[in-house]
Amino acid sequence: MIEGELKARVHQPSGVREKLRERATEQRTTYHDVYYDQHDGTFTASGRELRVRTITSKDATRTLLTFKEPAVDEASGSKPEHETEIGDAATMDRILRALRYERLISFEKHCENFAYHVEGYQVLASLVTVPELDGTFIEIETLVSSEGLSVALDVLRAELARLGIADDDLTTELYTDAVKQRRDSHSV
Repeated sequence: MIEGELKARVHQPSGVREKLRERATEQRTTYHDVYYDQHDGTFTASGRELRVRTITSKDATRTLLTFKEPAVDEASGSKPEHETEIGDAATMDRILRALRYERLISFEKHCENFAYHVEGYQVLASLVTVPELDGTFIEIETLVSSEGLSVALDVLRAELARLGIADDDLTTELYTDAVKQRRDSHSV
């Protein structure tokens, strides 16, 4: 399956939050993400991602191992995604490091997640803040087959417009790149 996803900067978070609350009940979560790469950086350079994500909400904690293939849609950055729940992040870290993967970067994301349906698609819209980055982002995603990606992205674009998000606010910048750039600028 492909994670059809659009990401944008949000200039009026409170207004977007209210519109999302009209669609679904929010679930607040904290994501602790650790990304891995080969020692020479070729894994990430080829557009692939390997991540261990621990999701903490008020009710539970769970950990996911995610592998993303290179983007199949450059305009949105949508990628085929393979994900499975794992029992323990520390054990998975030891396994990946034993397989010669290195920690590339880790950071936290604070998310307000809203799950609902739009035009027959199950979507997850998330208002996201990353403590190390300025501003608020929105991610809206759905899982689709490659044949349905174009139509799904059109539906997601239209939903963003209804939420007050302009096409000019869309971004494909990765949090990993933005956090790394911020850290590098502070270490100089």
